[in-house]
Amino acid sequence: MEFKDYYKVLGVEPDADLKTIKTAYRRLARKYHPDVSDQHDAEKKFKDVAEAYEVLSDEKKRAEYDQLRQYGSAGQSFEPPPGWQGASGGFSGQGDFSDFFENIFGGGRFRQQSGPFGGGEDFGSRRGRDIEVELPLFLEETLSEEARPIEYKLPHYGENGRLPDIQKTLKVKIPAGVVDGERIRLKGQGAPGFGSGPAGDLYLRVRLIPHPLFDVSGHDLNLVVPVAPWEAALGTKLTVPTLAGKISLTIKPDSQSGQRLRIAGKGLRTRSGHGDLYAVLKVVMPPHSSEAANTHWQELAQKAAFNPRKEWEA
Repeated sequence: MEFKDYYKVLGVEPDADLKTIKTAYRRLARKYHPDVSDQHDAEKKFKDVAEAYEVLSDEKKRAEYDQLRQYGSAGQSFEPPPGWQGASGGFSGQGDFSDFFENIFGGGRFRQQSGPFGGGEDFGSRRGRDIEVELPLFLEETLSEEARPIEYKLPHYGENGRLPDIQKTLKVKIPAGVVDGERIRLKGQGAPGFGSGPAGDLYLRVRLIPHPLFDVSGHDLNLVVPVAPWEAALGTKLTVPTLAGKISLTIKPDSQSGQRLRIAGKGLRTRSGHGDLYAVLKVVMPPHSSEAANTHWQELAQKAAFNPRKEWEA
């Protein structure tokens, strides 16, 4: 369908107040009304003007249209953005409007007073639009059961045009078990409804902020644990971090680089408990060795008689 730029149709700016919109409508409706105009396309232009006025003269419908307008250009082919909840079904009345209008606003009931300049528009009731905002979370915050404040903006219109956006604040308790990309639904916290229709919903899109130590795998966490060669060979006890504090971890003798040690219940929260933490061992050499240390390495190489590439031999 073709996108309609209602502001261009009426020849007004997007921030025009209601008085300006009414003045433009009356002037153009008088100019193009088929009963008084001899222009060949007067009837079409009159319908375009009436359609634009039906939307821009209503503050709620104008607010919805302004949200949609950023996705289209006048005369260009248009499809509503993903997630747009257009009205379903047709509408009845004297308004012979475009496919664009019927697809976007056509779920309500249209009434028009008789005469070329009559008003009386009424689209009935319709549910408000859903709104989606990003909710960045530190991994530590997913463990908390305390409500946290979130802020978002709702567009707001009055009789004189657009008003500053409404800043809305809610306290939200993060559900247990949320994962990256999950949507949290808050019923009735979206855009206001049309007429007596209910408000839309607010969706919080969870974005887990990358942690400097832990990699996320579902509800499990992976932690790379650097160990010295002698710690891997002889075994040791280490203090390692978790999201809930430090714990002691036992490294068994003859441990290998890349070996995964499971620490139960120290991952992210699930719906009914916690995921696990996996300590991934990484054998790390000292950046520099003294002459005495090199002597010990040479002795070890002779006594160990170990060939790490034995499997390559034919």
